[in-house]
Amino acid sequence: MKHIFQKGTDSSKPTLLLLHGTGGDESDLLPLAGMIDDQASVLSVRGNVLENGMPRFFRRLAEGVFDEEDLVFRTKELNEFLDEAANKYDFNRENIIAIGYSNGANIAASLLFHYQNALKGAILHHPMVPRKGIELPDLTGKSVFIAAGTNDPICSPMESTELQSLFEKANAKVELHWENRGHQLTIEEVEAAAKWYKRIILSAN
Repeated sequence: MKHIFQKGTDSSKPTLLLLHGTGGDESDLLPLAGMIDDQASVLSVRGNVLENGMPRFFRRLAEGVFDEEDLVFRTKELNEFLDEAANKYDFNRENIIAIGYSNGANIAASLLFHYQNALKGAILHHPMVPRKGIELPDLTGKSVFIAAGTNDPICSPMESTELQSLFEKANAKVELHWENRGHQLTIEEVEAAAKWYKRIILSAN
């Protein structure tokens, strides 16, 4: 998978896995990583699927309707890529925090839905529920921050609370942060994510 790896100054910190939204690429979220933790290593990945020339992490059949078969395949592909990258760049495979926006947040959520040890935690900006009606692995010890918009036309507030509930039922610790906005990624929600990261992730490290 096309990616950028930047080695951090403190190897005890989590590696930040950056996952862009539809039409983005591996350089999109680099400024976010600096705001969350400027000492951490960063692995920023480009989605392997193109939709009308726009990179994505998995196919969809329509707006908000995921191609489940492709989602499962691409989630496995990303999980295996993380194994390889941890070997290649010599970072702790068990200490990865995903930071995803929109389509990137959905594939990060899908990693948690399908693989117990794929991530230590995640910051999800405007995610949807990746799959309905499946049993999640036991996510005890995992922490998730969800940023949602009260007027998000793509991801309804109901979707955000449903995702929170599914994660909590699987024993993850979840914080749901609301902005009175739509689907855009705002500086306020990134600042809230940075505070959560320092409070929850770094204090546990």
